[in-house]
Amino acid sequence: MLELALKGSKKYWGLVGFLAAIVGVAALTWLYQLQFGLGITGMSRDVSWGFYIAQFTFLVGVAAGGVMVVLPYYLHDYKAFGRVTILGEFLAVAALVMCLLFIFVDLGQPMRMLNVLFYPTPNSVLFWDMIVLNGYLFLNIVVGWNVLEAERSGAHYPKWLKPFIYISIPWAVSIHTVTAFLYAGLPGRHFWLTAILAPRFLASAFASGPALLILLCLIIRKFTKFDPGREQIQSLAKIVTYAIILNVFFFLCEVFTSFYSNIPGHMHPITYLFAGLHGHGAYVPWMWTSISLMIAGIVLLIIPACRRNESVLAVACAAVFFGAWIDKGMGMISGGFVPNPLEHVNEYIPTPPELMISLGVWAAGFLVLTVLYKIATSVKEEAEGYVSTP
Repeated sequence: MLELALKGSKKYWGLVGFLAAIVGVAALTWLYQLQFGLGITGMSRDVSWGFYIAQFTFLVGVAAGGVMVVLPYYLHDYKAFGRVTILGEFLAVAALVMCLLFIFVDLGQPMRMLNVLFYPTPNSVLFWDMIVLNGYLFLNIVVGWNVLEAERSGAHYPKWLKPFIYISIPWAVSIHTVTAFLYAGLPGRHFWLTAILAPRFLASAFASGPALLILLCLIIRKFTKFDPGREQIQSLAKIVTYAIILNVFFFLCEVFTSFYSNIPGHMHPITYLFAGLHGHGAYVPWMWTSISLMIAGIVLLIIPACRRNESVLAVACAAVFFGAWIDKGMGMISGGFVPNPLEHVNEYIPTPPELMISLGVWAAGFLVLTVLYKIATSVKEEAEGYVSTP
């Protein structure tokens, strides 16, 4: 099926070329970072995880969100999702590729990635994070590719694939649970030291992943002959609605616990993020923007008339996606490191090279996604009797 990726319109090749150009510029910037070290980033002794790991954390959630179409289709036989399941699986593949790339660029020396294999430490959460991320990437590639190939042949997917499908469902939950444990297992960071962190991560994942999938479905409908389906989009919209409500509720639970207990170590990170602390407040406008976007998304999604209007639905999903991106990305990282355990504030601001490299990783992920979606939509068009655009 790879040959399908080599046939496309001028718009398709224009997008591929544009994304490849961004990746090229970012690769040159990364070579600069490789030569001079992580000193070109905004990270410091106090803030050792920055924009790269923030993107990694968010994208793990996007990848895990794919289970919201896999579970109803394969486990509960919700046949309507058969049109979008492959899109969710391929979105997970692209998100996981970006996750691994962000870890790659976050390391001062890329060869250090191999240390987790050469010197395995099962008592480390990072070791298990490596297992679940690579395992989930493998499962989505194997399941997605074989199901699509069977569909192209007009046959049912092979029976040996069923165990992989069923394993992928709890595995999707595990990738974000283990990622949450990376944070919650650090006792010196009060903002992360909470048993509800994993549920918060999962709620955010089940909102942002399907929200992005809805936007991609609307784009696919506009630029290809394949229609993912109105019922499917509306079902995903309901999932996004419940998930983003839970995400905001879990955060408010954290706010209540922190401030009602009146424990300074738990209050100060939230105060820093939303009101500033000791004269420092770089993230205050960002965090209020995040909350505003998520609340606006909830309001638009709750109202049936707004949710059924796909133009409004697109705005709501974009609001949910970017609101979660701010909250779970930079908000989660900065809140954990600032203030430090000694109650000193050393703010972290991403630098232009850091942002350029991150943009390149996102471009690489969307390049992978573009190619995979080109293959998937071409097969869907063939199955429905359409002729692909040359």
